[in-house]
Amino acid sequence: MYISKVSLVNYRNFANAYFNFNKGINTIIGENGSGKTNVFKAIRLLLEDASLQFAYKLTEGDFNRILDKGKWKGHWIIISIEFNELNDEEAIQSLFIHGTGIAEADYVKKATYNLFFRPKADIRQKLSELAEGDKVGLQKILDDINILDNYETFFTGKSTADFNNPEVYKELVGDFENVIFPSAIDASKFGSKIPHQLSIAKEVSFTFIQALRDVVSDFHNNRTNPLITLLKNKSGEIKDTDYQPISDLVTQLNNSIEALPDVQTIREDIKTTIQDAVGLTYSPSSLSIKSSVPDEAEKLLQSLKLFIGEPGEEYEGGIHELSLGGANLIFLTLKLLEFKYRKSKDTFANFLIIEEPEAHIHNHIQKTLFDNLDYGDTQIIYSTHSTQISEVSNVENINILAKKLNYAEVYQPSTGLAAENINQVERYLDAVRTNLLFAKGVILVEGDAEEILIPIMVKKVLGVSLDELGISLINIRSTGFENVAQLFHNDRIQRKCAILTDLDDAICDTTENADDSAAQKKYKKKVAGSMQKGVERKAKLDVFETGNNWVKAFYSQHTFEVDFITEGNEEEVKKIIKKVYIDSATRIQAKEDIENADVAVYGKRVLTMAKQEGKGWFAIMLGKHIFYKTEIPAYILDAIIFAKETYSSNIVADIFQYRMTKHFEDDDTINFTNCKAELLKYRNGTNKLEDLSFDFDVAIPGDQISTLIDKLK
Repeated sequence: MYISKVSLVNYRNFANAYFNFNKGINTIIGENGSGKTNVFKAIRLLLEDASLQFAYKLTEGDFNRILDKGKWKGHWIIISIEFNELNDEEAIQSLFIHGTGIAEADYVKKATYNLFFRPKADIRQKLSELAEGDKVGLQKILDDINILDNYETFFTGKSTADFNNPEVYKELVGDFENVIFPSAIDASKFGSKIPHQLSIAKEVSFTFIQALRDVVSDFHNNRTNPLITLLKNKSGEIKDTDYQPISDLVTQLNNSIEALPDVQTIREDIKTTIQDAVGLTYSPSSLSIKSSVPDEAEKLLQSLKLFIGEPGEEYEGGIHELSLGGANLIFLTLKLLEFKYRKSKDTFANFLIIEEPEAHIHNHIQKTLFDNLDYGDTQIIYSTHSTQISEVSNVENINILAKKLNYAEVYQPSTGLAAENINQVERYLDAVRTNLLFAKGVILVEGDAEEILIPIMVKKVLGVSLDELGISLINIRSTGFENVAQLFHNDRIQRKCAILTDLDDAICDTTENADDSAAQKKYKKKVAGSMQKGVERKAKLDVFETGNNWVKAFYSQHTFEVDFITEGNEEEVKKIIKKVYIDSATRIQAKEDIENADVAVYGKRVLTMAKQEGKGWFAIMLGKHIFYKTEIPAYILDAIIFAKETYSSNIVADIFQYRMTKHFEDDDTINFTNCKAELLKYRNGTNKLEDLSFDFDVAIPGDQISTLIDKLK
């Protein structure tokens, strides 16, 4: 038995979302604030016995923020868990048939368990009695609703409805827009009530390990100390006959401590001092100093402390003396042991939920931990920020959270992909490329030059980094973009993916002449061959991106290096000629070639330089000379704008501010007075981008910021 689906409607981050899970190990990936903790809270409300009480204490703050400021009134919170592969044991079948099962054959194989936080019956009755379209009457009922008096928590099972379907929500809850509310609920679709005594939380092994943030403090707290939890569990298993000798020794120890001369002297001195101060009438009738070493098994075991030695060290110290990573690893280990003890009991299913286990833990330990935590009969669900953990995750078992305004979306990256396609994706998702699972937008490039230089150009020219823009740049190291780009689709990851590649258009006339030398003919054939491959590549990508608004290819006319000069960046290339060539005559010729207006000349020279040094090293050398006046090639700028769907006014304003600052550093005679005034208005939302662009163009005519603004508009 395992959790196959969790549906969330109107709960915290989730207006309407669902998670798909498989047997074994599952991973939830998402940025901060995207809802990883909240989906675990939802699962715990239904499956964790200790959290069941909180299911009856939901408040308006638990509604999704789209329904804030009173809009939540009348709406429902729905949390639904679907189980699959139930076995045919009589006990579990009895539970689900009477509670949450969907009978499909001789025994139940699939079951649902639902939490409804809804208006009470009297409110639902009033809503159902409203005439269709009576918005005034509806508002009057909603205005009188308060969460404490008018809402209830209700558990159901045996539902068959898809709660994520908006039409199903209208049928169950009501149509607020048209004021149509149901008078009765179809239990065969939405589930029948589950009695408290049939709570699934009491019948499964469920362990939640919270994010490892301050485990040293947790070890000092008896309520959260995992060692004490383990010892408490074991203390009840100690037989009285086995413990009696220890109890006798503790009693003897207490008596011996109390009988010490110094202890008795202090007792007498305290007694005498009190009598001297207040007299015999008001003095205590008796006074003793007693040793309080506990002689009960549970309390004595709780006094035990854990001492650990770091790897490779002989010293053994307390938890507070360990490194953060070491303390976290020990805490996690004890929680896993707690889970092992719990699952050894007779339960229907075993669930282990771990929140961000990677905190302060070395990369290799993260990967080893993920590989080794497979208990076979246990479903494990992680949440993580770690590229190391996501690297070793099965793509079919990943859910990706994307934070939107007041809600989160959930993507399953393998939806609709054949096994062969999934294998292709997994081969590419190493620790570096898994960044694309965390990004707000993605740019795929084919080589080292783009990987090295594009981030530098963006930072030096625009003053913001790709990371600040939320864009991951991934080097595919080939032109096989489809293997990764297929992840970005309306059915899978709904994020923009820009593909940057070369058209490899010929930089010279490829017609072979009779008087051409062998070297010239070879060169022309190579150029013609590259051009043909470029044409074929574009045709293939055109087909690939057709009908998919999430993926788009952007092309350099020739190659990145050639187009870099074409854009007007010959000065940056000329600065590295001395690093590439030793001979002075060759340096002079190279300089003349780069300055030549003919692409056949400067193109051949820059490609020769890149080949001689290696494209990666050539890019590193060139990167040292990128500065704010470097022109970002237009196709790269287009890809950046596509990958990040929206640019806030603050980001655009920061770019303007950066460009003004850099220009003023070079020339303090430039008058930016009007620009600064318009920039402040733009930040406050009182003028438009066009106004800002106009004033800046007056101050700095032809600056490439104007090109960026034209593209953003």
